[in-house]
Amino acid sequence: MTFQEIHLHTTLLQAVEELGFVTPTPVQEAVIPVLLEKKCDLVALAQTGTGKTAAYGLPIIQNIDLKAKYVEALILSPTRELCLQIAKDCTHFAKFIPNLNVVSIYGGASIERQKQELQKGAKIICATPGRMLDMIKRKYVDITNVRYVVLDEADEMLNMGFKEDLDSILQHTPGTKNTLLFSATMPKDVESIAASYMNNPERITIGERNSAAENVKHYFYTVHAKDRYLALKRIADYYPDIYAIIFCRTRIETQDVADMLIKDGYNADSLHGDLSQAQRDHVMSRFRNRNLQILVATDVAARGLDVNNLTHVINYNLPDDYEIYTHRSGRTGRADKTGISIAIVNLREKGKLKQIEKSMGKQFTPVPVPTGEMVCRKQLFHFMDHLENTEVNWDEVDDYVKIISKKFSYIEKDDLIARLVTLELSRLLNYYKNVPDLNIPEESERGERGERGRKGKGKSNDGDSRYTTLQINIGRRDNVGVDKLLRLINEKTNNRDIKVGKIDIYDSCSKFDVDPKFADEVMTKFKGFVFQNRDIGVIEGSKPKNRSDEREDWRDRKRNDRSKSQNNGYDRRKNDSRRRDDNGYGDKKRKFRR
Repeated sequence: MTFQEIHLHTTLLQAVEELGFVTPTPVQEAVIPVLLEKKCDLVALAQTGTGKTAAYGLPIIQNIDLKAKYVEALILSPTRELCLQIAKDCTHFAKFIPNLNVVSIYGGASIERQKQELQKGAKIICATPGRMLDMIKRKYVDITNVRYVVLDEADEMLNMGFKEDLDSILQHTPGTKNTLLFSATMPKDVESIAASYMNNPERITIGERNSAAENVKHYFYTVHAKDRYLALKRIADYYPDIYAIIFCRTRIETQDVADMLIKDGYNADSLHGDLSQAQRDHVMSRFRNRNLQILVATDVAARGLDVNNLTHVINYNLPDDYEIYTHRSGRTGRADKTGISIAIVNLREKGKLKQIEKSMGKQFTPVPVPTGEMVCRKQLFHFMDHLENTEVNWDEVDDYVKIISKKFSYIEKDDLIARLVTLELSRLLNYYKNVPDLNIPEESERGERGERGRKGKGKSNDGDSRYTTLQINIGRRDNVGVDKLLRLINEKTNNRDIKVGKIDIYDSCSKFDVDPKFADEVMTKFKGFVFQNRDIGVIEGSKPKNRSDEREDWRDRKRNDRSKSQNNGYDRRKNDSRRRDDNGYGDKKRKFRR
């Protein structure tokens, strides 16, 4: 089927052709004829990156009454980035239709400037829920006559806590409107929106409900928790042309991982809620232009990002909700291209991985962490392929080639190649010389499963004689998270046999469990250590914790409660990255006495 066969207007066909669209995607082929032929509510389930904006945007634009003096379509989306992208796409679709104004309304920008844009006359408004509700309350916009309301990425809007805003906005719209709901998954909250605000909607599902994209391959690497960052580096080095988003659980962990990657020479940056809008825009501009290869992000910060041609999505930690994994992996493998979704898991997370597999109906492929030799060999082949495929413009370089040939005339061919390889790969060859294998031996994995089965699922290390608790005088105030502390321990001890257990990060200090036979070594290695211009020491901690620690934990919990309420429930999942044992994150919260 072509766009001509679905009876689009000639002005829209002209715009579509100019955009390079040839044939409609499955969701466009299914949705556009329905919206052109009849007035109805509609629920469409399709993965991100499948062309949903054109699926609803083209028929809405074709049905717009240019003579009407009111807003005819309101498109709501979860984030500023997605809002701007939708507005941009709709503007392109309407390029050859005069006086069809598309206005974007979102937070982080001048509300007065947006008011002025609305006063010029808007036929289509693309908005984020929070700012849209603000504009309605200020009476800067009237949506009492809209004919279409589109809820794009509805599941993400609800995950981000916008349900009350959506309810308030929809109450200002007429009962005669057509509501179009587009979502990648269909949780109960989205079903409730459909039940409350839609009248016998048409339902279209592209692919299986709540399933992942078919053209995304799912791999996982199993490592010890303390080797997670080292495994990430191996993966990044093993794919020289990587263009990826790395997902972390928390803002602190996101910044820690990005800082470590930048320090180690990778072309990376972070995206999280602590960044200002200007910083966020700068990072996203660099990433979209591929001036960055790796973006480290939280789930909330990455909502609605529209980036094409991602080669990889890397789950530095598995999410607690499989639907979040679906959204993560759906950011690669778009527009009929293939992509790879990678999960770095520890032994304790294997059960969670199986739950995600079952929920998605996908089989994850186990992959060994590349060894140093494998990484260097892969980089060498990539360099040779790049060299072999380089086109030479002899008119530009002929004179230089003659000079260089004369310069190197005394060097044998093999010697010249060896020097070229050494120059190109010297950093990797030096780094990966004699590095250990990060893969967990199969017998160790079986032993760990057996030991965990005897201990009981999710059991804490508290009171476990196998560990000694140590305390170090750095914490959150020093921007230290779990990964940064693990890295410091690894760097200072340089002993891979040291088994690090559960870690608690406080404001001014941190506690971590280690194998008792290595406790003295760890304390000795940290003597004389200076961090951020102050002396750092490690001492043996106390168990049970003292009253001061209990008060600090109580403050931590209160702080987390406030943060959760501000996020309107999004962070109510088990999301505490400060606690992990030697196999990863603990499953149970610790009980405190006051």
